[in-house]
Amino acid sequence: MKCFVTGAAGFIGANLVHELVARGHQVKALLRPDSDLRGLAGAKFESVTGNLAERDKLKAALNGCDWCFHVAASYHLWLRDYAPMYAANVEGTRNVLQAASHAGCSRIVYTSTVGCIGLPQEINGAVAPTDETTAVVEAQMSNHYKRSKWQAEQVALQFARNGTPVVIVNPSAPIGPRDVKPTPTGQVIVDFLNRAMPAYLDTGLNWVHVRDVAIGHILAAERGRIGERYILGHAEGNWTMRQAFAVLQEITGVPAPRMRIPYWIALAAAHANETMSGLTGKAPKAPLAGVRMAKYKMFFNPAKAIRELGLPQTPPRQALADAVAWFRANGYVKP
Repeated sequence: MKCFVTGAAGFIGANLVHELVARGHQVKALLRPDSDLRGLAGAKFESVTGNLAERDKLKAALNGCDWCFHVAASYHLWLRDYAPMYAANVEGTRNVLQAASHAGCSRIVYTSTVGCIGLPQEINGAVAPTDETTAVVEAQMSNHYKRSKWQAEQVALQFARNGTPVVIVNPSAPIGPRDVKPTPTGQVIVDFLNRAMPAYLDTGLNWVHVRDVAIGHILAAERGRIGERYILGHAEGNWTMRQAFAVLQEITGVPAPRMRIPYWIALAAAHANETMSGLTGKAPKAPLAGVRMAKYKMFFNPAKAIRELGLPQTPPRQALADAVAWFRANGYVKP
């Protein structure tokens, strides 16, 4: 297949490009002029320079493509001005889907987030992972990133209802190689390796290997049902931060943090950080949006993707080990 990929220089996008090329597909990658291409090293692809606002360029680039993977997104938990985020995530999604529909793509895979899935609830003291059927409304989107992605997902669903062959995937917390920036989850691992993580919050994530997420995108194009959402996560990956740090300690020999920060202290510190950021313009170390999300254990059930797509299930321990190896090999860890 001839595949068009937006966000190809990003964490998921770069791994997707490598997986597509490994399977013999042709890849045309949309890249900004200033994109960091380290994650794409070694992959053979055609580059298209542009952005999500350039409708004519998108239409020309998508001409002749069979599949479209819209992975690109503006992911920030703090900005002085959130308007560009909404422009990229909502209107950018509309532009890409219109161009892909115009090109006659047989499958369009839109990358959403588990942030658009209903939050897990505690039942008898245990957190019950949620799935794609959990009811959720826009009012529950607690920050601008989640709200913009929610609005973009509604755009994708509307295209699907109108007959465009859109399939939606909702990755949980991917980790692994090629996390160039790194992502907020990857930064946790980098900070751990650099012994810059003296304490932790009582939160949790659904940890999944980024390779499985990339393959999940391809499986969604091959087997996904139009208009459906699929959580790309790991059935055994619902770990608290304490559990994840314990595994990292076993893998690396670096001592895990033992002190747990009370939520109210983290929230107060985030308020102080954001006040300072408002004066300096520099992003806060701990943005309010991140701390507020950490109040909940983000545990999810990917059974639908496993059952319908055949989503791979690389053990989360291996995902952490691969992330550690990549960060160490690429100079993210101080001597």
